[in-house]
Amino acid sequence: MRIGGAEIMQYASEMMMTSSSSAVEALNLKEASSWWSDVNESPVWQDRIFHALAVLYGVVSIVAVIQLVRIQLRVPEYGWTTQKVFHFLNFVVNGVRAVVFVFRRDVQFMHPEILQHILLDIPSLAFFTTYALLVLFWAEIYYQARAVSTDGLRPGFFTINAVVYVVQIALWLVLWWKPVRIMVILSKMFFAGASLFAALGFLLYGGRLFLMLQRFPVESKGRRKKLQEVGYVTTICFTCFLIRCIMMCFAAFEEGANLDVLDHPILNFIYYLLVEILPSSLVLFILRKLPPKRGITQYHQIR
Repeated sequence: MRIGGAEIMQYASEMMMTSSSSAVEALNLKEASSWWSDVNESPVWQDRIFHALAVLYGVVSIVAVIQLVRIQLRVPEYGWTTQKVFHFLNFVVNGVRAVVFVFRRDVQFMHPEILQHILLDIPSLAFFTTYALLVLFWAEIYYQARAVSTDGLRPGFFTINAVVYVVQIALWLVLWWKPVRIMVILSKMFFAGASLFAALGFLLYGGRLFLMLQRFPVESKGRRKKLQEVGYVTTICFTCFLIRCIMMCFAAFEEGANLDVLDHPILNFIYYLLVEILPSSLVLFILRKLPPKRGITQYHQIR
């Protein structure tokens, strides 16, 4: 079978176009990689991104404390209810994060190195406690609706949090005594495990409460709104803690996914936006409704 000159020229033209397309794709990938590296390695961009995170955290913190004040003005006769504690913890967590990111460069050069880990990890522990409180609230509602005793829930909440803090403090002390890579890995994997535990807690009790509300009569007052609230918050919190778990696992074993360094500002921005800033903002918005002035107990004030 003979191949004509026209066919050879057409084949050559197609090969040149394919080669040209591959070259363009390779150039685009190289430029994208170069842009990523340029931003990560630029002290100016590092400071800009970390300061942007500080501003976002500051805004969330201010919103939380404003909501706390509004609730206190609405129901001053009640003490530290579940709702008030939840908003106060949001204020503290986001406020501390904002301060840390304002001085992120100074934090990176603190000695001994264990101080860096403590300042970067404490807000994560407090974030866990804040949203574990929401799981506790839902568990109490669920069991009360089923006429089941809730006496063991609050002691269980405090015990779980105490264990988490004690284990993390022990890891910090060991890391201070012997700063080896394996201890950093253990610390990150512990955070991953705590995040997975929180995600499953939201899935278990948020899911149970959602299904229970679905069984209420359609004409029940506030049923649809409460159903949407529980569904949205469960989805948001489960997703954010699951992302945190996965990211912590990557960060433990992959140096390129390390969040505790200055030269990964873009990764820091994406991570903290997805697992803390955006979820906190959405949850505060969803739970923005103030409680009625009278005739309500602390177990029904998060709305």
